Formats: sequence, structure tokens, C-alpha cells
Amino acid sequence: MPDPAEVLARIFGFAEFRPGQAEIVDAVMRGQNTLAIMPTGGGKSLCFQLPALCRQGLTVVISPLIALMRDQVRALRAVGVEAGALNSGNTEEENAEVFAALDEGRLKLLYLAPERLANFGTQSLLHRAGCSLIAVDEAHCVSQWGHDFRPDYLRIGELREMLDVPLAAFTATADAETREEIVNRLFGGVQPETFLRGFDRPNIHLAFAAKDQPRKQILNFVAARKGLSGIVYCGTRARTETLSQALREAGHPAICYHGGMEAEARRHAETRFQQEDGLIVVATVAFGMGIDKPDIRWVAHSDLPKSIEGYYQEIGRAGRDGAAAETLTLYGADDIRLRRSQIDESLAPPERKEADHGRLNALLGLAEAIGCRRQRLLGYFGEESQPCGNCDLCDRPADVFDATDAVRKALSACLRTGESYGAGHLIDILRGVETEKVRGRGHQNLPTFGVGKDLSKAMWEAVFRQMMGRDLIRPDAERHGAFRMTLAAHPILRGEETIFLRRDTLKSTDRPAVKALVSEEDAPLLSALKAKRRALAEAQGVPAYIIFTDKTLIEMAEKRPRSMDEMAGISGVGAKKLDSFGAEFLAVISGAAEGLHPQRMKLAGKPAGLLFDRLQERANDLARGEDGIGRYLSLTQSTLRLIAERRPHTLAQLEGIPGMDAQKAERFGPAFLSLIAAK
Repeated sequence: MPDPAEVLARIFGFAEFRPGQAEIVDAVMRGQNTLAIMPTGGGKSLCFQLPALCRQGLTVVISPLIALMRDQVRALRAVGVEAGALNSGNTEEENAEVFAALDEGRLKLLYLAPERLANFGTQSLLHRAGCSLIAVDEAHCVSQWGHDFRPDYLRIGELREMLDVPLAAFTATADAETREEIVNRLFGGVQPETFLRGFDRPNIHLAFAAKDQPRKQILNFVAARKGLSGIVYCGTRARTETLSQALREAGHPAICYHGGMEAEARRHAETRFQQEDGLIVVATVAFGMGIDKPDIRWVAHSDLPKSIEGYYQEIGRAGRDGAAAETLTLYGADDIRLRRSQIDESLAPPERKEADHGRLNALLGLAEAIGCRRQRLLGYFGEESQPCGNCDLCDRPADVFDATDAVRKALSACLRTGESYGAGHLIDILRGVETEKVRGRGHQNLPTFGVGKDLSKAMWEAVFRQMMGRDLIRPDAERHGAFRMTLAAHPILRGEETIFLRRDTLKSTDRPAVKALVSEEDAPLLSALKAKRRALAEAQGVPAYIIFTDKTLIEMAEKRPRSMDEMAGISGVGAKKLDSFGAEFLAVISGAAEGLHPQRMKLAGKPAGLLFDRLQERANDLARGEDGIGRYLSLTQSTLRLIAERRPHTLAQLEGIPGMDAQKAERFGPAFLSLIAAK
């Protein structure tokens, strides 16, 4: 059985595993049922792709979106791996090609949509094809507690039992309830070998801001990141269209994406975003799960997401290549009311509604945090951390004050008006503003009338928003959004607890963009390398990152390899890509590419390559013997490669290598053995 580390280097071009990958790969290799929760960008795919290449038989990968399958299949084929997909987007010719590869036993990975499992022929097909492992990508889709529930995922557990093969499930975000349901539905309630590899994405800068002219805030944020690929998430389809238009009018390449668009228009938008550098997509949450673009540099939310899991999944689409990325999430009181009412008006049972409120509370707690956001975010997923130094509150600590008195006044006003009004009317009462509505209800006579004159209207709006964020009050959907007090507010109202709030969260969103990907000196070369990549990608009709990722090009620009050996040492340059593209990118770097014999190319970047060069040089010197007058003898490149790889220690071992004989061993043997011993 091949060594996964060797396959990792040879096929994918990575010298070592990322943290946590090796242990997961080992468990899957041993045939253990496995559940791995890894952060987006942490290298989940390799954790089932490597075992698939090392184990006997076919690995079936259940993946939720056609776009995601196509991207992974293209990426695998680009590095020389036999992979295919069966889904509703295939042509008849594509299906025929996959079936032929299955019949011939060539296919190592087969990607299937979960809907395909409803087809009775699928099970017999997998039996005949010798399926030996099932991998489930985006495994949280099996959970009705999760944010991307897919009913067809429920059939996967039955498939595992029917085929009687190990199953490896992967996801980026799954809280305790979701993990429990994954275990029950995919593994029959039997605990698999579980790896919780952390949720931290330290390369992503976290930031929230209260809404204050949100369109202008988004435009300012994008303007500081001009030319970088990004996603803006919106709460409604209409907003994606108007905001994308505003971005185009401001000079940015931007498109919209939402579920109301025709299927062909959505596919066209996905393709453009995958293949074009610097494109912005303004989308609803319908966009993203199938997008495997590694160089998205930022994600912005123009409206508050539905839950903390949804938020983390969406911002996780930025910086998948490990380079610096940024986020900005705007939110306001109207967002909170909308999300609360969506939960309250749903048809879900009471316990589900309460759980959904809890998830929203966690997100609101993150939005209204007064300390490091990453600490709070990771704490929700059960991880402890130190202040991260890479969020807006680490950049600039919050200005907090003891808001106990203000919150008690607000709660009193709420109670004395029968919990029948929203923030606007309550703020008028607190500030002593005699509006027609206040006088009409006699609220100018309340003890709380005018007790909050010390705070401005904007400050009171911030107080009420933060009270909603702390779940002290909730808008009641049955009473037109009137606030009702929660149990969490009682200790504060009784004076048993204190509470600190921020003076205001209205702040500039024009933080400088992430630092340049490379130094000023290397920037021109990086641009030239990207241009070469774009030309190759367009010629092949594939996304640019299928050729090489940004991270690989950055390393090329910084290290400036001068030979194929040095190019082979660049992370992400495996044997197939070195053979396909190495010379062209070397030509960009040095202006001229070296030509290597195919046998020598197989050793590029390996110690055996340097030995090969020395052996060839010595073989040329000895072609007519030490005295230069003997019979001409030569060795093929294939023979030299085998000697460099096998490193024989005796003349007998050397003579046993194909292409050698007694006469050649006598001529070249002593010199070759001396070179080998010197290594």
C-alpha cells in the first residue's frame, strides 16, 4: 500500500501535511469510520482523496452541489488522478466516459450527488465497481439542526450498511447537537473515530459594524479592496440586484446571484466568479457552498446572517489559500427583529424555535461583543483562545460604560407600557418627548417619562439594539414587533446584576485593506505569473486556481526558482503540474526554460535528481574509457534514472539494473559507486 506522505508530495506537490491531516488520513487508511470537523481551508478534501489513492477499490464521495463536484474532479484530473462524477448536470457523453472508467477499473474517486442515492441502480453499480470507502463532504447537511439540511443525505447511512464499507464524514461547522445527529444518521448511533481539529481561521480578520447608511458602508469597504475577489451577502434577492448595480456604477466588476435567477444565469455567474480575477458577486446565501475558489480575499454581509453557524460557513469562503483575508458584517435593529420574527413565525416545534433563538443569540453576542471576537466565536464551538490580535475589537478596544441604570430604565418603560411598543415610542418616553402618540396614550404621566434625557436618541437606539443582542428583550411578532422582556432581564431589573454596553458601535468601515500579498519588489513578477496562469486557464476552459493557486504563485514570485528541480520544491507543484506547466512558468521567471529529458523530469526536486546529473556527467566522461580511446559505450536515460533511484552499493547490484551488463559495469561501476557512496 503506497505511503500517503509520498503520494501527497508526488501527486499534489505538498512536502508535509497540514496540522491534523495526518491523523485523519491514518484513521481512514485503517478502515475506521471517521468523523472530522475541520475549519474551511484546512484541507478536508485531501483527507479522503489521499486514502482513495492509497487503498484498493473505489472511493465514493457524496457531495452536495454539482459545481463543487466539477471543481474537485477537474482539480484531481489536473494532477493526474482518475476521477469522475455522476450528476444531473452531466451530458450523455460524460456519463458514458464515467461508466467506461468504472467498468475498466480505472476510476479511483467517484463523486455522487445525494439525490442519486434514490436510484436503485446506484447501489448495484457501486457493488460492481468495488466500492471500498464512502466519503461524505459537508456532512452537516444530514442534520435538521444544521443550516444546509438536505433530505437526501439521510440515505447515506443505509448505503453504508448495504455496502458494508467504512465511512468518513467531513464538515467545517457542527455544534454538539449537529454532531450528535451526524453520528445517529450516518453511523447508526455508533461513535466513529472523531477528530475535532479546531474552528480557528487565524488568517481571517473579523469585524462587525452597526448599520449607518449600509450601502455607503459596503461601497467604502469594497473601494479599499479594489481588484480583489470578494462576496457580499444580502438578505433579499432585490438587494443583491441594487447593490451589485451600485458597485458597477462605482467602477467595480460585480454581478448578482440569487435563487430567483434562471438556472443558466446562475451557472454563468458561478463560472465567471471561478475564472475571473477580481470579480465581486453580490448574493443571497444560495451562493457559496459549491464555490471552491481559494483566493477570495474578503466577505461582507450587508445584512445580519441567520445563525452563527451560517455566519461562520459564509465567512469561511474567504482566504481558503491561507493568505490574509477580511470580513465585515453589518447589522441593525431591523435585522434582529426580522430574524426573531422568522424564527417565531416558522412552523418548527417549540424546542426547535428555542434552539434557533439560541443560535441567533450566539451571533448577536458576537456582534455586540466588547472583547476579542475570535475568543467569543471559538468559545461557542467549545474552544478556548487568547485575544487574537486580528479582529476589529483587538485593533481598537470597545468604549464601554456601566449601562445598568440605562437598561433598568428601558426595561421599566417597557413594562409600564404593557410590553406593547417598540424602540421608537419607548425612546420618546425615556427622553421626555411629548409626541402625539405619547400624549394620546397618557404616557407623559409615567414615572419613566423623561428619565433618560442624559442620553441622545442615537445612544438609546444603540442601548435597545444591544439589549436585543443580549436577548434581554425580544420583538413579539404577534404584536407588530413590540418588545417583551425575557427571563434574562429580571436580575438586572431587580438590581442583582450589572451590565456593560458599548457607547456606540457606529464606526468607520474604511479599515485599510489586507497587506499586499507580496513585497513591492515581487509584485510585478506575481502579476506576470497571474497573467500566464489566466492565459493557460482560458485556453483550457478551467478556473485559474486549477492551474496553480495564488499561494503557489506567491511562493514562485518570492523564491524565484531557476530550474525544474527548484520549481518542484514549490508547494503545490506536483509531478503532473511540473510536467504540464513548469517550463512555462520558469520562462516567465527567468526568461528561458530549461528542457529536461522525461526520465530526468521524473526525478525533479528529489535528491536522486542531483545524483542523476552527476552520473550522467561521469558517464559522458567515461564513454571511451579512462584513456579516451576505448570502445564507445553509453547508458540510456532510463538506466541512469534507475541507478539514481536504487543506489546500488556493489558491482553485482549495479549489473542487475536493466540496461547494464558486465562490460558497462566494469567501465562505469567504480566511478558510479564512488558517487553513490559520496551521497
